[in-house]
Amino acid sequence: MLLIKNKLTHTAKPLCIVLFFFYTKTGFAQVLKNNIEQLKNKPILKEVISDDTSGGPKFLIYPTLAYTPETKWEFGFANLILFHAKKNYQNRLNEINTFTFYTQQRQYGIWLDHAIYSDQNNWFFLGRSRFQYFPLKYYGIGANTSSKYTVVSNGSFQLRERALRKIKENFYAGLEFDHQRIFDVSFNLEATNTNFKFPTGANGSSNTALGLGIVYDDRKNVLNVRKGMFAELAYLEYSKALNSDIPFRSFQYDIRYFREGFAPKQVFALQSNGIANVGNIPFNQLALMGGESMMRGYYLGRFRDNTMINLQAEYRFLPLPFSKKIGAALFASMGNVANSPQFLNPRTTKFAAGAGLRYLIFKAKDIYLRADLAFTNEGRGFYLFIGEAF
Repeated sequence: MLLIKNKLTHTAKPLCIVLFFFYTKTGFAQVLKNNIEQLKNKPILKEVISDDTSGGPKFLIYPTLAYTPETKWEFGFANLILFHAKKNYQNRLNEINTFTFYTQQRQYGIWLDHAIYSDQNNWFFLGRSRFQYFPLKYYGIGANTSSKYTVVSNGSFQLRERALRKIKENFYAGLEFDHQRIFDVSFNLEATNTNFKFPTGANGSSNTALGLGIVYDDRKNVLNVRKGMFAELAYLEYSKALNSDIPFRSFQYDIRYFREGFAPKQVFALQSNGIANVGNIPFNQLALMGGESMMRGYYLGRFRDNTMINLQAEYRFLPLPFSKKIGAALFASMGNVANSPQFLNPRTTKFAAGAGLRYLIFKAKDIYLRADLAFTNEGRGFYLFIGEAF
């Protein structure tokens, strides 16, 4: 079975994927192409992959399969909805993604992500919801943690929403809301030193924040940006007035820039993001490095602390000169974490780099399936998603 998971531009999930065909003699590109051609012949996918220009919503429903040491085999279903407000192609492309999964270890989860623009792009609603019982690897806090980790069993819920109004062309401002709860927390200390220090929030926590957000966005297609810019500045305050168990403040930024490369159909992309938390932060809400989007190749949360800053660059060939559907990408990233911005140490900076293949699955929307292989000094990671990493 081919695993395909959608990745909204604003969201992320770490993956450890077993794909035996990656090492077959036929070559990854050919196998990927064959699988997509088979999927296109299935009625469930014909609508989304067709080049229909009616302006109506397009649906993609597909099974997923994954494997991690914590979950064993993971089975799920995903549903991707793409549409333009009032079926007007002058409005930006909207995306809604739902994902449900169940694992061999009896773990489960439901996700809902969305990035929605109203007619004439006057309003922008960006958010995600998560309910899951899912273990995480906890390596400790800081940039110098060892490769040893403790598995933390837990249930969690998150609701993050931004409601932004267009102030002027491409410029939005509004309110941000975030609620995060972690419960039934259990640290597996069988293989851990007896001097293990439990982090803040080890018994669970519930925190709610209100804040302000400012966004500049002139992208036309968030799943595959060829030219434009996205920039967000956000301030969130988790306060006792909102029944937060552990009050703190969070400052966040995310800047992405895209331009044409050295030739048509090539894209040069840059991204930098960062978080600065102030206060006694629960371990699940610390700034987490890694994942399938930024610092690919590192497990999400391999390094965590109050402060984090990342930078990545990617060069995309969409498609390659000799093909109408097959593309490729090269990427590199660097990042660091610390207790506060003034303690960021260049000597503890982490690096990652890699390459990937692309396959055009939805010509009308210029959307590619991406398969990335990333390398770090701790190993490698493989990722397969619909839509670019950022």
